[in-house]
Parts: sequence; C-alpha cells; structure tokens
Amino acid sequence: MYLGKEVRVFLKGEAEKSHLLLMERRDKDKEARSILNSFERVKELLKQNPQYGDPVPKKLIPAIFLKMGIKNLYRVELSNYWRMLYTLEGNDVEILVFVLSITDHKGYNKLFGYK
Repeated sequence: MYLGKEVRVFLKGEAEKSHLLLMERRDKDKEARSILNSFERVKELLKQNPQYGDPVPKKLIPAIFLKMGIKNLYRVELSNYWRMLYTLEGNDVEILVFVLSITDHKGYNKLFGYK
C-alpha cells in the first residue's frame, strides 16, 4: 500500500522476456540468480514506494517508449550493473507499476544512445 492505494507490479514486453531468460539460467548461473534476487527485492520496495527509482527526465525518455505512450520513466540499478526501467499508471484505487526493461549495462547504454 502506498498512500492508501494498492500497488501492483507487472512485467511488460522486453522485461518479461529478460525475466524468463534469467529464470531459465538461474539454476546454473550465479549472475542470473543475483539479478533475479535484486529484482525481487526492488519489486517489494516498489510496492512500498512506487517512486523508489530515479526519474528519467522527459527529454531523455527513449523513442521506443515514447511511441508506446510512456509519459514517465524510472530507472533502478540492479546487481551486476543491470538496470530496470519502469513506468507508473494509476487511478483512485490502485497504482500500476509496469516494468518495461530489465537489461545489462550494455543494453541500457544502447537503449539511451550512450557510447
């Protein structure tokens, strides 16, 4: 609950694919386990405070997200230099957290056009 509203977290698009790949690798790959543990910890933090992450300035939101109609974007650092990007939507009853991307540092840099 946050400000008297239920907070629900959903994986969407690329984040869902990344999560599934990490889940497949977790038994054999220590890094995948670490990233998943980090993600689960952040997910619980988001349920307590959906604005936990660092807000991305509107002018820096990647075009791929703008085309999806994303108006706000937050970034959270995960273990092993991975990043999670999410957006918030809500109404009078609940706040919805949509995780859009779970990616390594290289993928994050590519998404934002960094070199």
